[in-house]
Amino acid sequence: MPTCRRKRVLLTEPSPALLEALKTNPNKEVYYLSQTGEIFDTYESYAARMSFYRLKQFQCEVTGKSGLDYFQALESERQEARTMHLRFPEPLKAAVLKAVQWQVMGRLDHLVEAVYERFKDRYFPDERVYVDIDGDKYSARIVQVFPSRGSFGQSISRNSPAAVASSSSSPLSDEEQPIHKIAEDLKIPVKDSIARDDPTKYFYKVQILDEEKQPGVRNHDKKGKEPTKAKWGGSLMDVQCSMMSRDRLTFSKSILRRFIRDCVDRDAAVASPWTVKLAIAERYGVNTVMPDDIRKGVEDIKKGEIDKRKKAWEDKEGPATKKQKKMTAATEHKVKVLAAAAEKREREAREKAEQFQKVKEETERLAAEKKKKKPIRYPTEDLDVVIGEKEKKAGMKLKKPPPSRAGMPFGTNHAANEGFLMAWNFLVVYGQPLHLSPFTMDDFEQALRHTAPDFPCPMLAEIHATLIYNLRTVPFTRHSAVLSLLASRKKPQSKDGLVLGISTDRLVSALAEQGNNWERAPLRHSEGRDGWEESLVGCLKDHANLETFPRLREVLTRLLFAPEPSPESESTPVSTPTPNLLSVPAFPAKRYYTLPPEDRIAILAFMCNLAVSSKAIHAHLEWCEEQLTALRKEKIEVNRTKKQYLEEMNGLNGENKDKDGKAALNGTDEDAVVQDSSDLSDVSDGDTDTPSSARQRESRRAKERETARVKSASAKQALAEHRRLDEEVNKLERRLEGIEREFRKLLGSVRIKPLGRDRFYNRIWWFDGLGAASLLGSGGTVQYGTGRIFVQGPSEFDIEILERREDVEARRQQEEGEGRLGVGEWAVYNELEEIDAYIAWLNPKGVRELALKNAFAKWWSHIGPGIRKRAAASNDLVNNAKLPEARRSARTKHAGHDILREPYMMWTNRKAVNASMT
Repeated sequence: MPTCRRKRVLLTEPSPALLEALKTNPNKEVYYLSQTGEIFDTYESYAARMSFYRLKQFQCEVTGKSGLDYFQALESERQEARTMHLRFPEPLKAAVLKAVQWQVMGRLDHLVEAVYERFKDRYFPDERVYVDIDGDKYSARIVQVFPSRGSFGQSISRNSPAAVASSSSSPLSDEEQPIHKIAEDLKIPVKDSIARDDPTKYFYKVQILDEEKQPGVRNHDKKGKEPTKAKWGGSLMDVQCSMMSRDRLTFSKSILRRFIRDCVDRDAAVASPWTVKLAIAERYGVNTVMPDDIRKGVEDIKKGEIDKRKKAWEDKEGPATKKQKKMTAATEHKVKVLAAAAEKREREAREKAEQFQKVKEETERLAAEKKKKKPIRYPTEDLDVVIGEKEKKAGMKLKKPPPSRAGMPFGTNHAANEGFLMAWNFLVVYGQPLHLSPFTMDDFEQALRHTAPDFPCPMLAEIHATLIYNLRTVPFTRHSAVLSLLASRKKPQSKDGLVLGISTDRLVSALAEQGNNWERAPLRHSEGRDGWEESLVGCLKDHANLETFPRLREVLTRLLFAPEPSPESESTPVSTPTPNLLSVPAFPAKRYYTLPPEDRIAILAFMCNLAVSSKAIHAHLEWCEEQLTALRKEKIEVNRTKKQYLEEMNGLNGENKDKDGKAALNGTDEDAVVQDSSDLSDVSDGDTDTPSSARQRESRRAKERETARVKSASAKQALAEHRRLDEEVNKLERRLEGIEREFRKLLGSVRIKPLGRDRFYNRIWWFDGLGAASLLGSGGTVQYGTGRIFVQGPSEFDIEILERREDVEARRQQEEGEGRLGVGEWAVYNELEEIDAYIAWLNPKGVRELALKNAFAKWWSHIGPGIRKRAAASNDLVNNAKLPEARRSARTKHAGHDILREPYMMWTNRKAVNASMT
């Protein structure tokens, strides 16, 4: 069976409810996994199991190959089993299986050793073997096996061809006798089995196979051997085991171990015997009913092992403390007799198992002494990492700083936060094909909360207009929303069939008059996209239905109807309509700003999901793939050039060091020689300095000065070259940083990935610098899109992995506390101090947290400044908002002016293309 983390994967049994349904409802529909034969009653359980099998975390138990999914590991085991059964000698299988049946051994290796020692020199009829004659090996087939006979006193020499000469009749008897029967009983010691049935005294009649049919037999180049080999081809001869051998590919300890492991099984109880699988035992004639004497021996061994463990437990924990009752003399005598009989049985059982136990214990003791405890190799699985006292003393944080759920843009509204993040990411990442300038997430949030119809929000107009233009290229069904609403009349949303006070028929009637020309309506950028609200209604009418957009009826009702205006006089408060009820037809241009942010997010999320399939987005994705390939090639070239420059710089440093060292040595020697010679000349010559000697000294000094100038010029040139290369390396490093930023932008367009996951599979997201957004502005200034770090809870599959561990719940409660997130739940770190604390909590000994910590370190030069810049912008907004309060009068004329000064109202779309979107 394939293994997962060193444990066998057990198949899922049918649930009790499914078994009960088999009796009561045999025609119940179920989900069947044909590869394993498992049956599931729900699709979720079937999909979860299939997803588990598709993970690349399984290992082939036979070959040890890892990184496979379950089906690949299972196929690998089956293929290896087929290969092994084809290689293993067929005549040997029955004898080996009879020998291992009912054996009690703790380790499979010990069983393999015992079987190998018994059968390595024993051969069976119809086996293919190698026969050694005069140093040459011949492939042969065993025709007949003769047990040892005392009457046959002739010995056969291993290297004597005359002794094995072909003959028409054998001196041995042809009557059949049982062969190697004692070897099948592993309870008999090896020495006793050899003494009673010596394999070296067996004789084998073998037939040498023809040379042309022996591709694996080695041939020597000795002269005169060819006629000899031709002589033995096809002949019969009698040989002994000393002249025979098996191919190592067919019989060795490793292949024997694989054969036994594939054919036998064992219960998990203490001292359980190895048993041959039923189908294999029936095929090879192995007894499947345990004999009484073997059963008694197994029970005695099991009882002895249990008593041994019980005694060890009592020695450790102390004897039982229950109060003993007084026994009568007869009862006491009876107990003594039974105890004596039991003690005798135990002693006999211990004597039988003593040899096995001694060998087992001695082998395990020696193995334990030789085997050193391997230290854990880090990084490892994060949940296996335990914080020790050393880490605690070093100040490692034990509890994760809780991320803020309330700090999310829409608080704890999970659906709204999910749609908001998706819509903002789509609009920013695909800003190039959508012709949208980037905007921050804070501005996007404020735009969705804008409720002043007298001051239209340009960001909302540009976003909806560009999506509407994009959806004109996506196929749609005319009046899809109307048809869906008419079909849903039989399923009213409320008791009276009304939603917000409007019936389906009235909504359909109002909808028929709106947005009929939306795919041709001009939404000009120069005119502020006037009319985009009506085009939005038309777009929803042709693209949406109640299945793809569940809130369609509520949204359309709010866009097309308004509440009845309140009467000027408050004398009749009873006639005031309920605020939640709508009754008066209205225009979408006025009603859009009354939509709650959740409905606006639902509209944008629906439109973004449709826009993914547009031609413009597809073309942009293909362009991104091409750019990614070009960047990968450029990165390779830049790294190669950088390596070449570094090698040249190292070469220059080495040459300068060599020249400096030689110059220092030579200069010292020359100075000393010059000084010595000048001193000697002064002493020896005195005032008798001739003109010729003076000219020689001047010439020598001129040469030295010239040499010094050449050396100085060379050093200056080398230094200048070193500086040039250093500048080139710095340029290449800056280019590599630029490539990384470009790679992140393009890869974010193709598939967005989190920064990483922590030990509890929480996903960490940083959305800045993706797609059309840039991490750096003009002049290298830092830019941000979100300016924060988002945390998403583990998925359902991750929760299933966590639940397989026993202590993970208590550990999550201890280490995460209030910051523990549910499946897919979102939270956020807004402050830089919180993120620093979270990074300090990460343990680099785990594989996931090491990768996450490295990702933080890689992008921290952009994450940190972005968070600080967002915090500074927020402080400026707060201060600017507080300043007018002191000067504001009772008049409300300044309200519009204040709104227009908000950053989200000052955003302009610099990428708008008037030529194509007019």
